[in-house]
Amino acid sequence: MLARVRESIRGFADAAMFELAERGHASLFEQLVGCILSIRTRDEVTLPVALRLLTRARTPEALRALGPERIDALIRPVTFHEPKARTLHALAVRTVEELGGELPADAQVLQSFKGVGPKCAHLALGVACGQERISVDIHVHRVTNRWGYVRARTPEQTLAALEEKLPREHWVELNRLLVPFGKHVCTGTAPKCSTCPVLSMCRQVGVRQPR
Repeated sequence: MLARVRESIRGFADAAMFELAERGHASLFEQLVGCILSIRTRDEVTLPVALRLLTRARTPEALRALGPERIDALIRPVTFHEPKARTLHALAVRTVEELGGELPADAQVLQSFKGVGPKCAHLALGVACGQERISVDIHVHRVTNRWGYVRARTPEQTLAALEEKLPREHWVELNRLLVPFGKHVCTGTAPKCSTCPVLSMCRQVGVRQPR
């Protein structure tokens, strides 16, 4: 199933955090910054904003020096830019002052920062550190439940179900595959079931008006 999905998304833009890493911003700190920016924001907006910010400040010390107001000016196109600017500055300050300027590759520590949940912590650790982690966003949640592979009401429950069932070698790649697949094929409304490469394996749970 994942092999078919992998083939079907060729030509679509990569998920933002993976593209960010491909463009040279692959440190744990940069990935966490990018993921915070991506919350409730489209990848098409997230990527250029993250690149603009990280070009100016790609380390905790540099981001701390910018201050919340200048961070806000740089990230203004993203959703909730003002609180995100404060969150990012606080992340940088604490990293410098409490953690010696470097984030540890520890999910619990990352999630102790305001604004960082399992999705961002797992995605940053997966991309930056190669840890086997599943990052569940709205696309991963919707698609895996629509397939009938898991049955869960919330992204958190989907994460737990996938950790129980999905082979570990697919954990990091799952987000990379299902973000573009969920955006372009298995869409939230009117999914393209008639041309879907995995229709024969999909239970179409909850699908009402497919194309």
